[in-house]
Formats: sequence, structure tokens, C-alpha cells
Amino acid sequence: MKKLFLTTVAVATLLSGASFAAELKFKPGEDSKFNWKSYEAFKTANSSLKGETLTIFGPWRGEDEALFQSVLAYFADATGVNVRYSSSENYEQQIVIDTQAGSPPNVAILPQPGLLADLAAKGLLTPLGDETANWVKENYGAGQSWVDLGMYKNKDGNKAYFAFPFKADVKSLVWYVPENFEEAGYKVPETMEDLVKLSDQIVADGGTPWCIGLGSGGATGWPATDWVEDFMLRTQPLDVYQKWTTNEVKFNDPRVVAAIDEFGKFAKNDKYVSGGVAAVASTDFRDSPKGLFDIPPKCYLHRQASFIPSFFPEGTKVGTDVDFFYMPTFASKADLGKPVLGAGTLFTITKDSKAARALVEFLKTPIAHEVWMAQSGFLTPFKGVNKDAYANDQVKRQGEILTTATTFGFDGSDLMPGKIGAGAFWTGMVDFVGGKSAEQVANDIQKAWDGLK
Repeated sequence: MKKLFLTTVAVATLLSGASFAAELKFKPGEDSKFNWKSYEAFKTANSSLKGETLTIFGPWRGEDEALFQSVLAYFADATGVNVRYSSSENYEQQIVIDTQAGSPPNVAILPQPGLLADLAAKGLLTPLGDETANWVKENYGAGQSWVDLGMYKNKDGNKAYFAFPFKADVKSLVWYVPENFEEAGYKVPETMEDLVKLSDQIVADGGTPWCIGLGSGGATGWPATDWVEDFMLRTQPLDVYQKWTTNEVKFNDPRVVAAIDEFGKFAKNDKYVSGGVAAVASTDFRDSPKGLFDIPPKCYLHRQASFIPSFFPEGTKVGTDVDFFYMPTFASKADLGKPVLGAGTLFTITKDSKAARALVEFLKTPIAHEVWMAQSGFLTPFKGVNKDAYANDQVKRQGEILTTATTFGFDGSDLMPGKIGAGAFWTGMVDFVGGKSAEQVANDIQKAWDGLK
């Protein structure tokens, strides 16, 4: 949900709901960076669908909708299916209304696994089958993690695979200005222990290591939840993280309290944070990275997701003026592998048809990913794509973080009930940087969870 709040800031709305002509962005066979063999094979296998209609309802509007339409054009061209995509400002509520009223689209696209789990439990989703689940497990980086995100109980209480992942986001990133590092003689840290040492070195040199801002209007506090989630993934196995998001592991469990305290080592240290601890909650998250670009820099490091360049000073070039590195793991916790925190959209069938099944098969082809990769704003964990199809080296590196991940943790606050993940967790983090202890905050959040009906 917060992903959509952020990405709609700078995009305009296009008209939705109309079918479109199959105008192909890249002519098949002409550019070797695309896997045209996958496209031709899919086209041959699905030529019998000509004349069918496929309705799709999803979250993408404005620029993202135009980019998704450019992908759908290849599906329409290959199959002859009449594809109609639509969206709504309140798409989460709309898909619930439409499915329960018996008038759903063929395919629904949602970034909320929890909402999809609710629809599956009511018998409103069609299983995609074990074959598709196994395909995702084998072909996606951290494949089992992505399969787990699409496994829900049906109306009989039996688990099945319902949701195919397509288009992901990476949150486990730390941003810095290479020129500042070069002038100061700093190196990109490879472990969390090295990151702490670097922070201490910056302080010793008279600088301030971090810019951190939790301000976001009514959503103030959410950036801190990402920090805590990253630390949960770096200190605990994935199953503990997953159980935490469902309240099987309580918020005031010592393991969760410890993760909150790890965030506190950065955010509650006056020497570590630009403006001091008092500025953390009051600084807007959109303004917080600007200190990286001041002369002299007000900070050297900023932890934030892949979308944050939208709020860098105009004209800033990622890879030259600013760069990023994967938020490192603890050397002492090497057994946890390379976890990545992020989010993503999931395709589900809400009204079964041959065309809907064919769309899921289309998403298994490299070309379905590469067309969007070559333009902008798209990352995929699919290991079978040509990485050189990415629009630039920086996005390519983010894609490699996904394909080489050993585990993928979906944004925990988005998996929790709204009153917790988009309520008590947010306010609890503000209280934490305001002076409350991790244990006090964790108890408060758990009390709120226990009070849900």
C-alpha cells in the first residue's frame, strides 16, 4: 500500500478500461537483447485464442499503466485476444466489491498478499496449480519465498497456489554519493559490522553518517518499519519473519525487540543522525536524503527503497552523482544467506478462462519481463531474463540483487492487519525515536494487535 502511495506522487492518470491496438514497442526479431524465441514459441502455442476477450483489473495507472500496456500488446499480438485493462483509485476496495458481486475481471493484479488470502478463503480465486508454483520456485531468485507469498487456504481450508509474482521492488538499499566517499577515503561496506565501523569512522572524522526522516503526513513512521523489517531478515530465519507478520511470533518477542533496538543504534544516536535524534521523526522522508548532496555533506548514507531517486535534486544521475549498495548482512549471521526486503505485484485469476491461463503462461516467458525492463520502473526476480535488457546498469544491479537473493521478505507492515502495519507499527516507531524503549513500544503494538476483533 505504501508503495502505491509513493509512486502515484509523480504520475498522471490515463483513461482506463479501453481495449487497445497491438502496437509493439520493439519489433520482434530486431534487437538481440530480447528473447524472441520465447515469444515465438508462446505465439505458436496460443494461436487458437484469437477472438477471445480478457479483462484485467490492477493497480497501475498513469505512466505505469502505459508501460504495462506495452507488455500486454505482445500478449495480444501473439494470441489475438482482445485485452481490456482497467484500474481505479480505490482498486483494493473495488476488487472486493466486484468479486463478491459475481462480476470480477478474468485477472486481478494486487500488491497485497493479505487481501488475496482473504479472497482465496472466500472461494473467489482460481488455483494456478502446482506446476506453476514449481516453475516459480525453480526460476525466480529466492523462489520458495515467492511461492510462499502466493500460497493461501481455499474455502475448504486447504492450501493452494493462487498468485503469480510479476514486477518487484527492492527496499534493502543504502544510498551514498561516490564523490564524497572518494574524497574521504571511505569504502562501501560488505558486512553490517563494517557499516557500523564506517559510521563510527565518519563521526571520528567530524562528519555525520546518516540522514533519516520518518515524516510522511498521516503515514509518519513508515520508513522506520522498513529498517526493522530489514533487521528482522538479517537476524532471524525467514520463517520467524513470516510468523511475526501473522502474529504467531508476537511483537514483544525478544527477537523482534532486538531488531527494533538494532534500528535504534542508528536512529537514536545523536552523533549518527543529521539534525540529531530530535529531527528524525519531524523530517519528511522525501527531504531526508537531500543532505547527501549538500557541500559539505550533511550526511553520507541514506537507507531507502529503489523509488527514492524520484526525490533527489533535479538532474541527479544515479550511478554518477549518487549510487547505492545492498544493505549488508551480519558476518556473524552468515547462515541466513542474502535476504532481501521488498514488495511486488501478484497476478490472480478471479474468473477462469483459457485466455486468463494463457496470460499466466505468458508471464513465464522472458519477453514479458524484458519489454518492461528495457523501458523504466521494472525489476524482476526471474533468472531467465537477459539482464542486459535493463534500461541502465543501475537498474540491472538492483535486478541482480533480486535474482541472487536467498530469501525474499515481503514488506512486513503490508502483510500485517491495517490497524497494525499501517497504524500501531507506524506510531510505535515515532514513539521509539521519541524516547520510548524498544520493549515498551513492542508491548504497545502487541496490545493493539491483541485488541483487534
